[in-house]
Order: sequence, then structure tokens, then C-alpha cells
Amino acid sequence: MKRAVEIGILLSRSGGYSAISNASYAGVAAAIAGVNADPNLGVELIPVARDPAGQIDLYAPLCREILRNSSARHIIGTITSWSRKEVLPVLERAAATLWYSSPYEGFEASDHIAYMHACPNQHLLPLLDWAMPRFGQRMHLVASNYIWGWEVNRLAREVVTTAGGEVTGERHLALGETDVRGMVDEIAALRPDFVLNSLIGPSQYAFVAAMRPRLPDIPILSCNLTECELSRMGDAAEGLIAAGPYFHAPGSAFANSHEAAAHAAIREMARLFDAHPGGEHLPLAELLALDAGAGPVDAQTHHVSLPVLIAQVRDGAFKVLHRLPARPGDPYLTRPERNRPSLRLVT
Repeated sequence: MKRAVEIGILLSRSGGYSAISNASYAGVAAAIAGVNADPNLGVELIPVARDPAGQIDLYAPLCREILRNSSARHIIGTITSWSRKEVLPVLERAAATLWYSSPYEGFEASDHIAYMHACPNQHLLPLLDWAMPRFGQRMHLVASNYIWGWEVNRLAREVVTTAGGEVTGERHLALGETDVRGMVDEIAALRPDFVLNSLIGPSQYAFVAAMRPRLPDIPILSCNLTECELSRMGDAAEGLIAAGPYFHAPGSAFANSHEAAAHAAIREMARLFDAHPGGEHLPLAELLALDAGAGPVDAQTHHVSLPVLIAQVRDGAFKVLHRLPARPGDPYLTRPERNRPSLRLVT
């Protein structure tokens, strides 16, 4: 008889970045079905789902609702770093855990979060290391106006300027803003060697649509673009370059890296709960201590090792251009890797 374990799902399946959330949800749903059908696992996962609809003020209340109205102490979800940070105090008070399956900007290692997707040493730094010798060292930055964009741009700026390059400009848009005319006009005037695009949702779709017919020769690079958003951009997506741990190929299991990371998170949850009965009620740090390093989540940083792939959209799909072997997530950039910025601690 399988032991029933409730788990929370906090994903905005509607709203501005629903494409990413629905990709993550596909991975969650497939993994739950697989776990529940697996005779070798003694747990049955019962989903308790809430949809914040992309509204930032709903994440913390709905997280509290899951924790208050169910036995779930492990939740998968949130897409943006803003929403992740909104729920963190709720998780801390309840000794609960978030399994986060989106790329993020690093400089965080919470005892209450398992980071299942890439951080900067697994996306941004290798992307810039690959791009600058090919395109040049004059970079332009565009981003959504919240922590992901701020931190990715800060790191990129330091990497490029330390290497002797130039940042031609930096512009941010409010989440959901689609008036990109000023951004594109500035890029047309300054003619950078490439653009690092850290926009999300409708802002990104509008920017790509405006750039492609006007400035098709300027490469657009991203650390957070996957297959799940290509249909929102249509032919304008052709030529876009992205870094990530996974891109779909014929015969591969998942449609995109969001789906793959979410699926891996659920499978690892189930393995931990099965191996350590009662572990579903423990916070992440205590559960990993019981597991003694048997799984993929590092007990110190709570990040996972991931390969680095750089791919370009060609004929409507990503084609991998460059591969690097799996590397551990290094949220504070403590390991000696090429293009590591010279950071300093600010207190």
C-alpha cells in the first residue's frame, strides 16, 4: 500500500508568463503520474495546486493557503525570482520547502529552497565566454525591471568590462510592458556587437518582434529562453541564441528545460520521501542530512550539477552549437572558472 503524501504546486498557469508555468506544470504532472504508477516507490503524491495568475501579491497568500489547508510541506513552483522571494518568508515560518525549477540569478542558497535549474555559472558566464570571441565585446543590456534582470545585467556588465569590453547601454521594462520602441531605437543608433536579453513574457515577445525585421544582423542572447516560448514569437525567434542545461532533440524525453527540471524535482522529492518515511514533513536541510549525499541536490548549496548547452533557433527549433560537461551550481561564484567577475562583499 502506497503512503499518500500531499505536495503543493504554485504555478501561474494563466497570466503573462503562463507559457513557462505550463511547461513546468507538464513536467510536474508527468512525474506525479509516473511516481504514482511506479510499484517500486512506496509513496503516492497528491497535488494541492494554486494559480497566482502571475499576480505577485497572490504568491505569499496562496503559499500560506497550501500550508494551512493541507499537510504539504514541500511545494514546487514560482517562476520569477520576485515570486520566489515573496514566498520565502512563508516557507521559513512553516519550516517548509520550495522546489524551484527555473533559471535564476544566483547569490542565494536558502535552507528552504532546492534549486533545480541553472544559476549564472551554468548559464550566463559560459554564454558570455562563448559569445565575446565570436561577436565582439560591445554588449547592450535589456531586461525586465526586477531582480532577475538587475542581477543578470550586473554580472554581465562586470564580466564584459573586466575583459576590456564595453556596455553600450542598459534599459529595463516593467513586467508586462510592451512598448519597446525606445529600446530598439537606441540599439539601432549604438550598433552593439550583441544584445543580452533578460526580458520575460510579453516584454520579450514584443522586443524580439521589433528587433528582427529592423536589426536582423545583431545577435540576441538569453539565459532564460526555452522552446515553450518560441510559438509566442513565431518567425521572429529565428536566430535567437540561448544557454541552458537542456534543449529538446528528436526522441528526447522533454519539450524544454522547464519541463525537464520540474520533472526531476518531483522524482527527487518522491525518492527522498520513499527512502526516508516521514521526510515529507521535514525541511529540506534536515531531509538532505538524512540522505547523506545520495541524491543530486548538494547538501551545502542546495543546487544541482547541470550541463551547459548553447543553442540557436534554426527553422523554428533550437540547434545545439556548443556543449560543456555538467558543473555544480555555484551560486556565489566561488569556483575558479573563466570569466568569473571580480566580486566584492557588500555589507
